[in-house]
Amino acid sequence: MLKNLIDSAAKREKANLVLKNGSFVNVFTGTIQKGDIAVTDGRIAGTGCYEGLEEIDISGLIALPGYIDGHVHIESSQLSPEEFAGLVVPRGTTTVIADPHEITNVCGMKGAQYIAKASENVPLDVKVQLPSCVPATPFETSGAVLAGKDIEENIGRDYIFGLGEFMNFPGVISGDTDVIKKLEAAHSAGKIIDGHAPAVTGDRLNAYICGGISTDHECITAEEITEKISKGLYCHLRHGSSTRNLAANSRAVNSENMRRFIMCTDDRHAADLKNKGHIDDALRTAVSGGLDPVWAVTIATLNVAECYGLKWRGAIAPFYAADIVVVDDLQNFNAKYVFKNGKMVGRDGKALFDTSCRYLPEDVRNTVHADPVKPEDFKLALTGTKAHVMRIIPDNVATADVIREIESKDGDVNIKGTGILKLAVVERHHRTGNIGRGLLEGYGFSGGAMGITIAHDSHNIILLGDDNEAMARAANRLREIGGGMVLVHNGEISHVALDIGGLMSSLDAQTLERMSRSLIEKAYSAGVDRRFEAFMSLAFLSLAVIPDIKLTDKGLFDVNAFKLIDINA
Repeated sequence: MLKNLIDSAAKREKANLVLKNGSFVNVFTGTIQKGDIAVTDGRIAGTGCYEGLEEIDISGLIALPGYIDGHVHIESSQLSPEEFAGLVVPRGTTTVIADPHEITNVCGMKGAQYIAKASENVPLDVKVQLPSCVPATPFETSGAVLAGKDIEENIGRDYIFGLGEFMNFPGVISGDTDVIKKLEAAHSAGKIIDGHAPAVTGDRLNAYICGGISTDHECITAEEITEKISKGLYCHLRHGSSTRNLAANSRAVNSENMRRFIMCTDDRHAADLKNKGHIDDALRTAVSGGLDPVWAVTIATLNVAECYGLKWRGAIAPFYAADIVVVDDLQNFNAKYVFKNGKMVGRDGKALFDTSCRYLPEDVRNTVHADPVKPEDFKLALTGTKAHVMRIIPDNVATADVIREIESKDGDVNIKGTGILKLAVVERHHRTGNIGRGLLEGYGFSGGAMGITIAHDSHNIILLGDDNEAMARAANRLREIGGGMVLVHNGEISHVALDIGGLMSSLDAQTLERMSRSLIEKAYSAGVDRRFEAFMSLAFLSLAVIPDIKLTDKGLFDVNAFKLIDINA
């Protein structure tokens, strides 16, 4: 390969492919240059003036390095890895740092293996991180447990790229023995560790970083970003479906700190991938918000590559992998051509590869193991008249803890006309019978119940409703279909099955998107506030590592105090 590449670079032989007459972003100099791009044997031979065995005229267009998503849970797309690739690659994404935290919480290491194996036959580099916190906290019931010894046994596997986001930041800061074992295992294997430290500052941040952690995608304020970057962390600009801090956090980017930002989507579902895009949509959003377009491209390419040690990626330069996206301009970022290792894999937003042959082992199917529930299981009796109520916040996974006056009647809270809904988390992995019960305000739903088996991070059944019978119907329907999303409204029940781990569908992207959109619109018609993603926002209400309060199958959880609390205030 080297001889062919060098001969092409020196013009002794024609390159395999030349992109002619266009411009490209030079992420090393922060400039836009004119010139051909020569490709041989999957690598860039050179830029300048070249002839090729195949030539493509890109006059009036601009070439960029293939985008790299610095942190994504493929499962959150609700698609198989093959179908996920079919949506993101034609938009310019050629590499993702994938943390299979969700399916590993359900299926253990077999879940991580599934993501790696299913990704082998698509033109997308999927760098699999070993989930570090399964479960995320000891205050919930997950389908599997990865203790320190399990991390030691698996971190060295060939398909494992690094250690996934370390959400148990209190455990790092306190020096928990099992946490230290996990961190040391990653360091011994020479692998990067991703972070997750919302609102952690000062000495606590110093202690967290001393775990050898390199990144954070949970920054909330400009001051927090500045401190974390000043202490050596890379900070993600995140553009997910429910978590969209990119526009706000982009305002913290300047010429001095630009090289310490990286881009990610974290959680982005199929409808947004199909209709809005992936990293290309993040670039559009950042640039429309005022971020310099060349900086934005650098953040989505070279910065990510350097952060994660991806040598010879993230730039258009000699010897770099020929992962290239050719776009119309640096405002819209519409992909005209996408190349992976020099082969065209996308054109005009369409995939040029087959996604229909999907790897689907039994290990990741039939994962809802719960007994039927009854309406009375959702009764919630208070000892007084004041209760802790979770208030949902638009465009964020953080929630507020508010105290509300709630009346009780016949051994159950009376929420009619209050705008407050019941929230429940039903354990679905080991038939423990655990049901966490709480209250939520701000969602806007009324007239029944809605539920989902995507409930970060342990992925039990999470239910919302104002009617006990409807909540029971929703839970039992999810059990019958092997997981998914369900809506019970005015007596009518509708669902979308997610047969892979209760998280993802084996359907093609177009079919799933159509079915999901129909169900989501029904939820909005039932009153869900359109500022929220109808079901995906619900899925974050049990995420017990994001302040202020969340609900797990074991009860109401105060994230700041890091303990279970009584709902009575």
